[in-house]
Amino acid sequence: MNSTIQWLIRRVILNRTGIIRMNAGLFLILLAGCSEKAPAPPPPTPQVEIITVTTQTVPDEPEFIGQTEAFRPVEIRPQVTGIIKKVFFTEGRNVKKDDQLYLIDPVPFQALYLSGKARVAQAQARLVQMEQDLARVKPLLEQQAVSKKNVDDAVAGTLEAKAALEAAQSDLIKAKFDLDNTLITAPVSGRVGRSHFYEGRLVSAQTTLLTTIDQLDPMYVNVSVPESYLLRRRRELAEHKVQRPDIFQLRGVMTFSDGSVYPGEGILDFADVTLRSETGMLQARFMFPNPEGGFSPGQSYFYPGQFVKIRLKGYIRTGAMLIPQRAVQQGPKGSFVYVIDAEDKAELRPIQASTWHGNEWLIEKGLHPGERVVVEGFHRVRPGVQVSVIPYRNGENASNDHSEGQEATQKTP
Repeated sequence: MNSTIQWLIRRVILNRTGIIRMNAGLFLILLAGCSEKAPAPPPPTPQVEIITVTTQTVPDEPEFIGQTEAFRPVEIRPQVTGIIKKVFFTEGRNVKKDDQLYLIDPVPFQALYLSGKARVAQAQARLVQMEQDLARVKPLLEQQAVSKKNVDDAVAGTLEAKAALEAAQSDLIKAKFDLDNTLITAPVSGRVGRSHFYEGRLVSAQTTLLTTIDQLDPMYVNVSVPESYLLRRRRELAEHKVQRPDIFQLRGVMTFSDGSVYPGEGILDFADVTLRSETGMLQARFMFPNPEGGFSPGQSYFYPGQFVKIRLKGYIRTGAMLIPQRAVQQGPKGSFVYVIDAEDKAELRPIQASTWHGNEWLIEKGLHPGERVVVEGFHRVRPGVQVSVIPYRNGENASNDHSEGQEATQKTP
């Protein structure tokens, strides 16, 4: 009996040990299965905003630096030598044509003029006398009452009297000219500058610069055009990429240094025929109206010597390709964009962008009409990556994606 009970107890213990071992094995298998990672889901297709490249006709308006110049800068110099008696004008003010400027002491010139008049009167009396003598001796010669020598002497005396009269009249004209020029008047209307001489100063005829008058309406603006621009423009005209009217119908829009735009347009009225060897520039000139009352009564809109920008109007570019500035990125090798091909894969494309037109770049090389260019979502794009495209929303997300464009710039290969 005791042996039977002991046997049963051993069987129970053995069965429990097997169950425990079996449960431990199952637990280890479960742990091994949990340690293996589940496969990751595929990443979503990146979404980008694109525009389709098209061609259009746009104005081509380059800008140049210019400097204003008076339309007629006139130097006021005396025509006679003498002492300044009076100065009539106020420096820096507007003067009109024929306004009095200076008076040179006229007394000595008036004396010369009166003396010249007297000499003319003497010469006239002498001529009358000689003509009367000639008239008396001519009939006597026919009657042989006088010799032919008497007649010849009378003819010579008449001619001599005429010559003396002409000389006296010439001296009188010169004396009258000098007397009239003791009063110096303004030859044009404009703004008078500083006077370099005042009352009591001796001035010399035709050498002393008294002052200057700048005619301010209209005004000139001189611009310097680089040779590179001239060569490119000539090539574009030959290739019919741009069109323009007659060169002297081109217009200019002037912008001042503070960014304000002059209300009137200028007309190109001169273009030099020779490049300046020291700068490689061609000089051109625009003429602008400059009426008084621009900023306050009695003042003009602008003055000689100002530096301005001139935007040239009149050229038209045909077949132009424009894309938003945000689409163009910069890298070590130059400008580039991302183009989406027919399979919706991104392709990095080097381009040549020339000028801005508002918020768009003008593309010279690298793109063709109909191609799709990424504008937003650069941080999601890599060459060869499949993308999902939507039309560009014209700046709705410009503020959110601004950092994306900067990030794409750094990812240039």
